[in-house]
Amino acid sequence: MYMQISHLSIEGTDVAEPDGRTQGDGGTARRPRGRLPAYERIKAAIRTRIREGEWGPGDPIPGESELARDFGVSRLTAHRALRELAREGVIERRRRRGSRVAVRTGRDIVLEIPRIERLVTGLGAAYELRLLWRRTTVPPSEIRERLELAPGQRALHLVLLHLADRRPFQLEDRWINLLAVPEAAQADFTTIAPGSWLLEHVPWSEAEHVIAAENADPATARALDIEPGEAVLVIERRTRNRNRVVTWARFRHPGSSYRLATAFAPRA
Repeated sequence: MYMQISHLSIEGTDVAEPDGRTQGDGGTARRPRGRLPAYERIKAAIRTRIREGEWGPGDPIPGESELARDFGVSRLTAHRALRELAREGVIERRRRRGSRVAVRTGRDIVLEIPRIERLVTGLGAAYELRLLWRRTTVPPSEIRERLELAPGQRALHLVLLHLADRRPFQLEDRWINLLAVPEAAQADFTTIAPGSWLLEHVPWSEAEHVIAAENADPATARALDIEPGEAVLVIERRTRNRNRVVTWARFRHPGSSYRLATAFAPRA
């Protein structure tokens, strides 16, 4: 049996709908500044229950109807929260069987957070870093939600090119949450990769990886010195320090020159 989690509805009872309105007032009020979108608060509440051990692997969790009722939101909002948690590997969803906490098996692949310079030199190549873009700015809504920032809050945006023997190896597009790491605003990312700098300065307690393939758009193709439409390996990573997102990054690699290797073994 699962527990009701309405009391984890952070910030009170008026919960924002996807368009930014709040319920309880006829749907006319805008979401107050400083509050996360409703689906992100639902995700955070579920993560908290799992992290604290109240829901273990395989345990059922509330469905869309229950979450919509408990948080005072639409089923569409609850559906988005569950869909994203399933995509991130936190829960498993089955038709007619509901949602459950994901069960980790001996076939799980555990990805480390590598230092890009060590990855390149480990291949016997010379490493080089180029900072292409740096700006502290208000992120677009999609990135703001991934960083779990309130509207109007600023973050550090970096675009970097990592080279191996002077050839493009990785194109990095990274956002850093300055509320979690304010000292990043003064860091020199022309001499050290931001991933390596973060590993040295900020402990991380949780990481999410999404791996995909895509065809290179013209801008990506120019940066990676490949033909438009050529296959690109894409890795997205979001890391947390306890309950706060530290950074979200997207890494693009030429598909013809990058391999993702992992080692795993059955658990005892």
